[in-house]
Amino acid sequence: MDNAGFCNETYESLHNPASDDELVDIAGATLDFSSTEDVPPLDPEYGSGYGNTGYSNGMTGNGVLMDLLDEPVPGVGTYEDFNTIDWVREKSKDRDRHREITSKSEQSTWALLHSISDAFSGWLLMLLIGLLSGALAGCIDISAHWLTDLKEGVCLSGFWFNHEHCCWGSNQTTFQERDKCPQWQSWAELLGGSSEGAAAYIVNYLMFMLCALLFSFLAVILVRAFAPYACGSGIPEIKTILSGFIIRGYLGKWTLIIKTITLVLAVSSGLSLGKEGPLVHVACCCANILCHLFTKYRQNEAKRREVLSAAAAVGVSVAFGAPIGGVLFSLEEVSYYFPLKTLWRSFFAALVAAFTLRSINPFGDSRLVLFYVEFHTPWHMVELVPFTLLGIFGGLWGALFIRANIAWCRRRKTTRLGHYPVLEVLVVTGITALLSFPNSYTRMSGSELISELFNDCSLLDSSQLCDYNSSENRSDSGVFSASLADRAFSNTLPDRPAGPGVYTALWQLALALFFKMLVTVVTFGMKVPSGLFIPSMAVGAIVGRLLGVAMEQMALNHHDWLIVKGWCSSGADCITPGLYAMVGAAACLGGVTRMTISLVVIMFELTGGLEYIVPLMAAIMTSKWVADALGREGIYEAHIRLNGYPFLETKEEYGHKTLAQDVMRPRQSDPLLVVLTQEGMSVGEIEGVIADTDYSGFPVVVSQESQRLVGFVLRRDLVISLDNARKRQDGVVSASLVFFLEHVPPQPFSGPPVVKLRGILDLSPFTVTDHTPMAIAVDIFRKLGLRQCLVTHNG
Repeated sequence: MDNAGFCNETYESLHNPASDDELVDIAGATLDFSSTEDVPPLDPEYGSGYGNTGYSNGMTGNGVLMDLLDEPVPGVGTYEDFNTIDWVREKSKDRDRHREITSKSEQSTWALLHSISDAFSGWLLMLLIGLLSGALAGCIDISAHWLTDLKEGVCLSGFWFNHEHCCWGSNQTTFQERDKCPQWQSWAELLGGSSEGAAAYIVNYLMFMLCALLFSFLAVILVRAFAPYACGSGIPEIKTILSGFIIRGYLGKWTLIIKTITLVLAVSSGLSLGKEGPLVHVACCCANILCHLFTKYRQNEAKRREVLSAAAAVGVSVAFGAPIGGVLFSLEEVSYYFPLKTLWRSFFAALVAAFTLRSINPFGDSRLVLFYVEFHTPWHMVELVPFTLLGIFGGLWGALFIRANIAWCRRRKTTRLGHYPVLEVLVVTGITALLSFPNSYTRMSGSELISELFNDCSLLDSSQLCDYNSSENRSDSGVFSASLADRAFSNTLPDRPAGPGVYTALWQLALALFFKMLVTVVTFGMKVPSGLFIPSMAVGAIVGRLLGVAMEQMALNHHDWLIVKGWCSSGADCITPGLYAMVGAAACLGGVTRMTISLVVIMFELTGGLEYIVPLMAAIMTSKWVADALGREGIYEAHIRLNGYPFLETKEEYGHKTLAQDVMRPRQSDPLLVVLTQEGMSVGEIEGVIADTDYSGFPVVVSQESQRLVGFVLRRDLVISLDNARKRQDGVVSASLVFFLEHVPPQPFSGPPVVKLRGILDLSPFTVTDHTPMAIAVDIFRKLGLRQCLVTHNG
């Protein structure tokens, strides 16, 4: 947007309706942030407490300067959309506010109570975030489970019951067909009266596809019509926002409402996506909305980002039932600034959220996630070899997936494919439903698939993966099996040759693996809420289960081999295929996201077994090494770069041997830097500078000749202050002089009133010399969170 003149960039033009609920679709195109034009700001009350701007009406007859307007100007000190906050200024504002409250608390009882409530407000906010996020997560889990089952049938005793709850109270279920009861009827039984035969299969097939298409259509239409920001995972944007960038509307109430509804629809449609990543976005939306209840967080962007860091921990806590893992996830993966106080509050908020979700009990088994498992068989040192192989596969798959997905998303942005988001979602959903229905392992939801693969087979399991032959008559290898009573007592099957059901399941899992790998690439990034945790874990769990069954059968049939004989005696239950599935799931998720410590803790909290930490650590670390060797970026960093968000990665080293003078703008060969002088410039001259340039701020110097730095003034503050002076101060015209001085020199009596803008001038801008290495300058920007840094030469 070029500035045709100052009249086109007034205080009103900056304050058009663009609050946190503004809906702007930037996800469909790469953003160019090289320009720093003014864009719609926050609501006026946000920055009303920052800076004092005084305007003087010139000299009276006795030579006394009169400040007729010395109160704060609304809008000064706030930020425009798609701009970066000044961390140093925000922290300074908070210190000044805290110092003022502390000093007043000694003067009266009311001020003391206000000080106590201010100190307690952070913990109260964490409590509210945990309660709201946990409640929403419980509703999402229950609704998604019900809609997923609705694709296959309806409960006659109450349509609001899912399949499992419908058959809980039935006395007519059998051990082999425990999921069948008279109260639950498939669509073929409802529409055709029969559940067997080709006609019934076709009816169920068609209803499965129709429901999937309906759910995905509703999801993409709601996102497109009401909240474009509700699409995708949300974690790349959350990382960018936490680094100090501003995206208005991304954490607003409409985004929260639509994301919650469409997340249920997208997960229920059967697309290869998960709800865990979007739950982080949902929790951050809750935090941002609740921040408006507390002045301390509503009026300070840096304090608000501390709350959002805690909210990210809450999102993972309710997604996996892992409060500690959620805190570590926020610290390791998404947060840019994470002080110790935020660590404590994140832990408290994650605890409250997990407790709330546990109270709702969405799955009816007192667990926080659908795929909670417990293993009882210890692992052996020899198994570190297959665990490492799983880590290698996870790293290879992670690097391959990132490259393929980024290539597909770039194609979506640069071709006509991106112009038809609804059609794309419907086509992908139709193909997914068409190919997934015949295979039971792709037909079920991602969480149910992971639960099935993590499962450690026992006598009570009727799954195909647990269809092992009886070993009572196996005397050819000298194996002596335990009695049936002993097996029932231990609830394990010690010597387990694979039966036909296991081999059938392995072929189906192999097909499901290729299907999941292909369809996830094109699904992640569509205009519906889509998480990546569950699809990545599903791919790894399938590979792990396949390898686990292979290792199990090798130990069974070749227990006299040297690598097996030392730790696996004949007839013993040595290998746990479910453990391999869990390690594979962690390895693939680590390869895609490059999470390490937080992922180990999340998987540990899922299993509740300390003894499996070493296999998880070995696989995840191997996965990260392999993936980093093929590409340094995780999936979230890759999408940040794809969307053009201004994100300064803290993990990367600056490898160029350049100086500040080589990078600064303008370059030495460019026209001179546009500056303002501390005295002598008129209102019209400054308005002309603003109209002719699009810089975000201007250095203020002593004079055009000396160029000695005095301070720095932001473009936005200058625009608002000059416009406010023209409206609220009589006599201010284009010829009025502007002063950035503390004491304005005497002016002629007959001249127009002068404008004093000392209050909006930053007198301590960060500066470096022109010979400062850029590696140091980059570290300054990272560690201090600067918005700009001025380059000086001899001052």
